[in-house]
Amino acid sequence: MTTLRALFAAGLVVATFGIALAKLPPAPPMDEKAKAAAEEKKAKDAATAEAVKGQQAKAEDRVAARYIAEQKAKGKVVTPQMGPTVVAAVAPAAGAAPAAKGAPAPAAKAAAPAAKAAPAKK
Repeated sequence: MTTLRALFAAGLVVATFGIALAKLPPAPPMDEKAKAAAEEKKAKDAATAEAVKGQQAKAEDRVAARYIAEQKAKGKVVTPQMGPTVVAAVAPAAGAAPAAKGAPAPAAKAAAPAAKAAPAKK
């Protein structure tokens, strides 16, 4: 009996929510000023996200270095299994020319020497 009451209450909540949502008007279209503000906010959020990723990578590196140093002090040998960090990946790209979106710069640089070497073999 209580299950039936719970199902009835859940159905009533869902129906009420659906009716309330159906009555809301659609959002007005954005004007040029609002679009520019949205683009600026999007760029600012992306820059903030990159900064947070860099801080996270630095923190992870500090923790790993501390752990390795503690284990070394105990006389244990620790071989870190660390891959490239965000800081290491961002640092070379800062001095290089900006690459096109979606095209990784290292792959393009690696393909260029191979393309130059191929025509030389005749």
